[in-house]
Amino acid sequence: MMKSKVYFAGVYSKTGQESLLVKLQKLFDRAGFGDMISQNDIVAVKIHFGEKGNTAYIRPTYARQIVDKIKEKGGKPFLTDSNTLYNGSRANGVDHYETAIYNGFAYAVVNAPIIIADGILSKNSVDVEINKKHFDRVKVSKEIESASKMIVMSHFKGHENAGFGGAIKNLAMGCAPAAGKQQQHSVVRPKVSRKCVGCENCLKYCPVAAITKEGEHALIGETCIGCGECISICPIRAIYPQWDTEIPVFIERMTEYAYGAVKNKNGNVGYINVLMDITPLCDCYGFSGAHIVPDIGILASKDPVAIDAASYDLVNEQTGNVNSSLKCNHGKGEDKFRGLYGNIDGTRQLSYGEEIGLGSREYELIKI
Repeated sequence: MMKSKVYFAGVYSKTGQESLLVKLQKLFDRAGFGDMISQNDIVAVKIHFGEKGNTAYIRPTYARQIVDKIKEKGGKPFLTDSNTLYNGSRANGVDHYETAIYNGFAYAVVNAPIIIADGILSKNSVDVEINKKHFDRVKVSKEIESASKMIVMSHFKGHENAGFGGAIKNLAMGCAPAAGKQQQHSVVRPKVSRKCVGCENCLKYCPVAAITKEGEHALIGETCIGCGECISICPIRAIYPQWDTEIPVFIERMTEYAYGAVKNKNGNVGYINVLMDITPLCDCYGFSGAHIVPDIGILASKDPVAIDAASYDLVNEQTGNVNSSLKCNHGKGEDKFRGLYGNIDGTRQLSYGEEIGLGSREYELIKI
């Protein structure tokens, strides 16, 4: 089998002609993204706009480079994402749009409109038939499904349920409405440990009021939808998923959703992973932790599995930051994401993605 090509530009620059903005445009060309785009094609630029308070999301000026390249090829780009399942600053289309502007994604900066892909109340979606192990059909946000071409820009970082988040997770969660996100998370039923102090933070933030207080401790009820909001909001990390039985299934369900997000695009999707500000948690949090390794660079590929595999390897080649949440595996070559979340095998995204035909783990890294 031929290896998938993954193009790489490092952060090191000596002149303005080697800036990351220039390198992004070169990556677009070298990866062949322009060859996919014809005159008047509607092109979705899938990006995470960042939660309010977060500072690690992809910079708007990076998105601008991709928008300009799409326009140069005659395409009509728009920036997009789907609303969140949890309560936050992107839970509906109005707040989501305002958060995007607050975080710098104004038209004057990015040179393209913002369209929230699943509408104001996350009700706009299309069912896509995939016939896989966990799902026969998945829900894809309507405006993403409607676009004929797509460029997926992902901030590569850690993730408390998936091990890491890159192109696959961006496709799966970011291209699904709230109902689709719930389907992916539905097997993740958190538990409350004995160290719970009964502060009631989780009660306030649960979107379906599934948590009550029994005595001095929180109790998660049967109506839990598995969104994970309580895990992130607990100030002492007293709430956790049931790792061994739930997480591998969650990762597989997530990967099947990624497959559905691009199934009808006929290969007309390009992927860009930004390996900078590599934080331990997703950009959905209202804060950003210290980076776990130094900035590395930016990758581009037409294969979501290959680009995530290359990103994973590049992160693990670095020396870990001892002043971060990284508990162990600080040495070069050691698994940084296992150092964050020892119970989670995030590489199941890669192996299962290859198994279902999403892409290949075998890649050739080409430095530009």
